[in-house]
Amino acid sequence: MGRSIKLGHCVCDPRQPCPCALFKEKNVCTCAGERVPLDEPGKKVRLTEYVRHAGCASKVSQKDLHEVLKKLPAVNDPRLIVGTATADDAGVFELTPDITIVQTVDVFTPGVDDPYTFGRIAACNSLSDVYAMGGRPVTALSIIGFPIERLPHEVMAEIIRGGMDVLAEADTILLGGHSINDEEVKFGFAVTGVIGASEIITNAGAKPGDVLILTKPLGTGIVSLAAQIGRASQEAIDAMGQSMTALNRRAAEIMVKHGATACTDVTGFGLLGHLAQMVIESKVTAEIWCDRLPLFPGVPDYVRQGMYSGANERNADYSAPLTEFAGDISEETKAILYDAQTSGGLLIAFPQEKAGGALEEMKRAGVHQAAVVGRIIGSSKGKIRVEKSPTDNDWHRERPSRHGQEPEEDEEPKPIREAAMTEFDSTHPEECCAEGSGTPDQALDMFQNFMGTVLKPGALDVVTKELIAVALGLAVNCVPCSKIHIKKARDMGIGDAELEEAAALATAFGGCRVMMLWNELKKETG
Repeated sequence: MGRSIKLGHCVCDPRQPCPCALFKEKNVCTCAGERVPLDEPGKKVRLTEYVRHAGCASKVSQKDLHEVLKKLPAVNDPRLIVGTATADDAGVFELTPDITIVQTVDVFTPGVDDPYTFGRIAACNSLSDVYAMGGRPVTALSIIGFPIERLPHEVMAEIIRGGMDVLAEADTILLGGHSINDEEVKFGFAVTGVIGASEIITNAGAKPGDVLILTKPLGTGIVSLAAQIGRASQEAIDAMGQSMTALNRRAAEIMVKHGATACTDVTGFGLLGHLAQMVIESKVTAEIWCDRLPLFPGVPDYVRQGMYSGANERNADYSAPLTEFAGDISEETKAILYDAQTSGGLLIAFPQEKAGGALEEMKRAGVHQAAVVGRIIGSSKGKIRVEKSPTDNDWHRERPSRHGQEPEEDEEPKPIREAAMTEFDSTHPEECCAEGSGTPDQALDMFQNFMGTVLKPGALDVVTKELIAVALGLAVNCVPCSKIHIKKARDMGIGDAELEEAAALATAFGGCRVMMLWNELKKETG
């Protein structure tokens, strides 16, 4: 301490004067090896009191990260199978013609107070990136930042012990590690795994028609913040802890077995952030059904009270421009979709015919909260739609594509709303070319049932049928039914160019009066 006093600055931390505020307050000099006594001896340490951002909310935002990565040189090596270019969960490298390795590193701050539990969560989180690629982790190196002068050695030991116990569960060997005297608690692992060349699953393989399965509930960031401020229920805390300390191992094994086309693990960038990267790399449009998402207990209530972290805004900066929300999606639901997850589940794309079998096997294997949460609906440069699930609740049914084929890669897919994905709802008939619709007259009821049957998807998909309905309504000069079907077409996401072509066909058969009716109605319904 003598040198520090002579300099007027702490030699361990030149930002601090000497004597520092700590020495003045508690007569403790950490530079001399003295330790800050706990305020209440014997009181249990709460790790979340030693961090600013809990869990994966401590990550650098996606938007900032991409800006940084753009400034770095590209890595070009024929042995590099998956690198930083696609922002995937882990890197894949061909070590020899017979050995392919998968590598990742993940370090974050605690989202729970118990040191042992935090260690377990950190290990599960780090291993998950290898599982998301379809790999098998084999070795790990630990990385820990710890305020060793402020917290007991036992706390650091418990953190590492928790991580080692999970590594043992995963048949992964800890080779060693690195420690840093840090103001905040941070912990994680660099993990190396092996993978079969034919078993590599990236974020770039999703295809139109695929079904999306999420293997764990959402809301870890929300519950963690609620716990930090003492407002989370014990039920929510316990459920979150149980989920975060569960390996994604079995889900990954089943994913590979059933031929998944793409995967990403859902962590700090939230469900939409990680899905955004998948749709960009796969060049597809995804549809998420917000009412199918598995959630931890209490999450909707916490969100309504504003209990979600600043990571939400950072996550939204990246994924919101790619996302279209249906009009009935609440701000609370958006907050859940942007919520930063810690040791979250795998978001997996399966071919439709394989998704059911994979989901059933996951349930039998103990992945009880796995759920179908959406599907891939077309090709694009990367888009997401968020809405309620189809009213027929049948994700097994083949979704017909417009004109019998998928759009080209560079074509922006038309956002098709729920009406385009479900059967015509004959329980809510609309007037169309017949006055008195909805009366008890049996003949009119039969006619409306007939209309409902005609407009159901069959050999022609509902988008094509709606365009035909527009053309026919105009051709026969029926103003009420033309208004109905033009509005319905716009609600389904059918664009102006397609409607103009339908009107042109009607004009070819009906002449000038059709053209005049169309010009009038497109202004009125636009």
